Amino acid sequence: MEVENKVNSLGLFVSDHVAAMLAYWDKDMVCRYANAAYMDWFGKTPEEIVNKITLKELLGQNYEKNLPYISGVLKGEKQFFERTITLPSGELRFTSANYYPDIVKGEVRGFFVYASDITPIKLLKHELIKSNEMISEQNKRLLNFANVISHNLKNYSNGFTGMIELLSETEHSEDQIEIIKHLKKISNNFNETIKNLNEIVHEKNIDNIELTAINLNEYIIKAISSLSLEIEVSNAIIYNNVDENTIIMGNSAYIESILVNFLSNAIKYKHPDRDPIIELSCVANNEEVILNIADNGKGINLDEHGEEIFEMYKTFHGNNDAQGIGLYITKYHIEVMGGHVQVESEENVGSKFIIHLSTKNSKSQNTGVVTNKLDPWHN
Repeated sequence: MEVENKVNSLGLFVSDHVAAMLAYWDKDMVCRYANAAYMDWFGKTPEEIVNKITLKELLGQNYEKNLPYISGVLKGEKQFFERTITLPSGELRFTSANYYPDIVKGEVRGFFVYASDITPIKLLKHELIKSNEMISEQNKRLLNFANVISHNLKNYSNGFTGMIELLSETEHSEDQIEIIKHLKKISNNFNETIKNLNEIVHEKNIDNIELTAINLNEYIIKAISSLSLEIEVSNAIIYNNVDENTIIMGNSAYIESILVNFLSNAIKYKHPDRDPIIELSCVANNEEVILNIADNGKGINLDEHGEEIFEMYKTFHGNNDAQGIGLYITKYHIEVMGGHVQVESEENVGSKFIIHLSTKNSKSQNTGVVTNKLDPWHN
């Protein structure tokens, strides 16, 4: 008997020190036990609740709302529900309640109550809903902005093409002829880029972006052609060692943007003491193509900037025309297509971007990785 009393006392002690509300109501709905949390929740003392108060008196206006669950548990059925309760202090709280029948020899003698305060969860859910609504509204604005930009670029593109046609019909020197050839290449690629952008901005959801089989080598050649003027002016040498049969699954506009961004950056951030050398190579397996784009440019101190390299508006070399957008957008494009990007770099030596591109039609999000390791050809 003494041991049993000690166990019972310990059980009551434990129940009074848990955050959950515990109680027992008999079949006449009179309270026979309530732990400290339960009494604190309703602002009652043990003398006011135990063996005194009925469930109807305690719940007040919430009694009718709970009645279906009370009736159910008194029929021997477990009940689970959520309820909003206004505390005596006027504070609104949310609970998750569980009623368990106390059945002895087939007869329901009463029921146990286990209730937990889920207010923090509800408030967090409410905040998440508000955040999602805000994000949805921002996405709509961004889509509208993208449509406006795409429309305006298309107008400029048409004007650009028209002026080149007029220029090509006039008499000009050999230098002008060479310039016009470059302008025509740029114009053709620009028009195709605008076409691809128009297709993208009409997609309402990123998951709807279509991935198709793309010949990577052909797009590298196209990107090099788009940058022919910059390549010539900077005396850049580009080695394209990507096999002509390399196929990836991607979006044409994104692949074009990725390649142009990396190549133009390698030229823009060339080392002041040497002409830029850029090498493209890749390895492939059944799952992915790993494209390496290495240069001998200024390089980046990854110990200082490794965490920022793919962040928006981050620049590292003080160029007046640097906006800190290119790498951010490029990483985004790669990840949307189910790939990820890594970078190896060393100041005054150069950089290498390692781009993992899927050979299958699947999309996932991955994180860019940075390291100081470089290929021996930079040395």
